[in-house]
Amino acid sequence: MLIFEWILALLLGAVLLSGLARRIGAPYPALLALGGAAVALVPGAPRLALEPELILALFIAPVLLDAAYDSSLRDLRDNWRPVSSLVLVAVGLTTLGVACVARLLFPDMPWPAAIALGAIVAPPDAVAALAVLRDVRPPHRVLKILEGESLLNDASALLIYRLAVGAVGGGFSLVQAAPTLALVAVGSVAAGYGLARVTGVFFHRITDVPSSVIVQFVSTFGVWILAERLGLSGVVTIVVYGVTVAWRPGAQLSARLRIPSFAVWESVTVVLNVLAFTLIGLQIRPILETLSPHERLDYLRAALVILATVVAVRIAWVMTYNTGVRLKNRWFGLHLARPSMAAPTARGGLVVSWCGMRGMVTLAAALALPERFPYRDFILLAAFTVVIGTLTVQGLTLKPLMALLRLPDDDPVRKELKLARAKAAKAVLAELEREDSPAAEALRREYDDALSQTRQGRNARDSAENALRRRAVTVSREAIADLRKRGEIGDDAYRALEEEFDWLELSARE
Repeated sequence: MLIFEWILALLLGAVLLSGLARRIGAPYPALLALGGAAVALVPGAPRLALEPELILALFIAPVLLDAAYDSSLRDLRDNWRPVSSLVLVAVGLTTLGVACVARLLFPDMPWPAAIALGAIVAPPDAVAALAVLRDVRPPHRVLKILEGESLLNDASALLIYRLAVGAVGGGFSLVQAAPTLALVAVGSVAAGYGLARVTGVFFHRITDVPSSVIVQFVSTFGVWILAERLGLSGVVTIVVYGVTVAWRPGAQLSARLRIPSFAVWESVTVVLNVLAFTLIGLQIRPILETLSPHERLDYLRAALVILATVVAVRIAWVMTYNTGVRLKNRWFGLHLARPSMAAPTARGGLVVSWCGMRGMVTLAAALALPERFPYRDFILLAAFTVVIGTLTVQGLTLKPLMALLRLPDDDPVRKELKLARAKAAKAVLAELEREDSPAAEALRREYDDALSQTRQGRNARDSAENALRRRAVTVSREAIADLRKRGEIGDDAYRALEEEFDWLELSARE
């Protein structure tokens, strides 16, 4: 009962801290982590220790699925080069840089242990990054690059982590492991796609809202657990699963189910974020208790050096890559996937380099190390220092940095919304040409007015006879789906219009 009371108190405190964060314009994950650390140092505070596997499944799986569902395949394709450079090169360089620094600080640390430390602190966490980015909205291109990175960098880092831990245990061979790793990558993609197709068969047959929401969460956790039990990458599997489900929305949920489902998912992900970042702060006490006063001071100094290394390596790589791309564009011309895309800029690169917040994956990987792992206590303290340091230093300064850089508003979503609304209204008017009833005439006038307002940059709310309106919504959905399929609008515009059509469909029910 005492633990339950503490959880309620922590949730209430988190709500207050989140309100304070909004008031002062700061990202709430940083304040939550600091609040959790403060609570952990209070005498009599509880120990909320969870198994690392449970941490990943409970906090990472649903938030990662939510991010994958909302991600835009078009934008990922458009930005695959910078995303790949962050997912592969930045993670690899950070791992190597941290390993080398750790060996300089502790010459007797085995190389596999140093590499494991580097892999633990290398990946910016999806939960942390997306939670901060929702409060601090960067330019569209920068946002999509960071979203793409947050979806996949955990997979590359955890792969290196597993190899390093296996090397410490002995009996490891890269030659023997390579086929297995390739099989894991291919199998994870295949499993995510196949499971999405299988669950899609059942989703659209559920008509009860509570049952639908429960099945959604059970299937999310089930996909993650099944992937881990099969030795696959839970990160890759859940990302592919989420993207596949998102691209088959019509067969999955009706508007009556989708609207409350989205509301529940949004609330649950917020609660999970709150608990995750508070839990991060609460880990400081058990970590410090295992160290003597002398070790604490020495390890803390070394951990701060690791934190500086993590930040410096990311800035160095991102700005180097950004400079190379801009020089290439200057010498050989600018070639963008779409005319509406913004060109890479030095200021945008600086924002990307500063968005390196770490979170639950880093802490969970550190906690999952075997008890007798070399320098385990230092690795735990270093992981905690990197998480708290990046959340506070980078998270709290990100918004002032963006204000200082004065990044232009290149958001193409507004233009895509105007294009899609006009196309949907024209499709409805074409459908109504076959009707000559008074209801059709009234609806035709309404959509003429809506088209006129769209051309003027305004939005119109619709209401009319239900039968024709349902047909109008169906035709509108087909029109924007076609635009999305051809890449003329992204998922941001598509989701905004999908929500509008959901409400229209609900208003047209008999």
